[in-house]
Amino acid sequence: MAIIQFPLRLVAARMIAPAVRHMVFERADGQPFAFIPGQFIQVHFSYADGQATKRSYSIGTVAADAASPIVQIEIAVSYVDGGAATELLGGLAVGGTVDASGPYGRFCLLPGDSNARYVLVATGTGITPYRAMLPLMRRLIAERGCRFELIQGARNEAELLYGDEFAAFAEATPGFGFHPCFSREPRAVPRAGDYSGRVQVAIEALKPDPATDVFYLCGNPDMVDQSFALLKDAGFAVSQIRREKYISSR
Repeated sequence: MAIIQFPLRLVAARMIAPAVRHMVFERADGQPFAFIPGQFIQVHFSYADGQATKRSYSIGTVAADAASPIVQIEIAVSYVDGGAATELLGGLAVGGTVDASGPYGRFCLLPGDSNARYVLVATGTGITPYRAMLPLMRRLIAERGCRFELIQGARNEAELLYGDEFAAFAEATPGFGFHPCFSREPRAVPRAGDYSGRVQVAIEALKPDPATDVFYLCGNPDMVDQSFALLKDAGFAVSQIRREKYISSR
């Protein structure tokens, strides 16, 4: 089946970390776009020699109603030294366009779940799909009485992507906990819920329980693999551990 591409026009952008750019697009063809929180788009372009390539980016748009089309498609782009996608998206000015396709993926909250708690773990831009899930989390907490714990790993506070948004959501939403983990340098002014170390420190502190929990792991492949092994050793079935790895490409 042929992939149907569509043009995206950049309408806003800002740096949210020293090497991460938050980008806001609209479809330049005026057509609607709908997605399920957790899905991604692919940006299509060519290398300097003309060879076609593509990169995947999770959609981070916080939509009021996941079933309705959205106006803006938000993504977070990590800069990779010498990366072709970095050259394309890092230098894209407001008004510039790129070709995209999607949405794709199944890294989503599933309607058939009946677990009491979700633990969502991310490093780097792997946090992006969880940002899009926030309204759905609020609804599931209200409808099912389940709880969400978000563990976000970063080297330091400057790289804690969307951290203030998650902290504000936690303060406003009983049933949602936010647990930043700083592997290199703690905050200058520590906050309640902060951990020093990698995300596995927070995972163990939350006492994973196969009888009640479903885990989501997203981001650096080493983090995903190590966390998966930890949970398997704790008695979790593969179906209780949902994974998506982010691999940097040049």
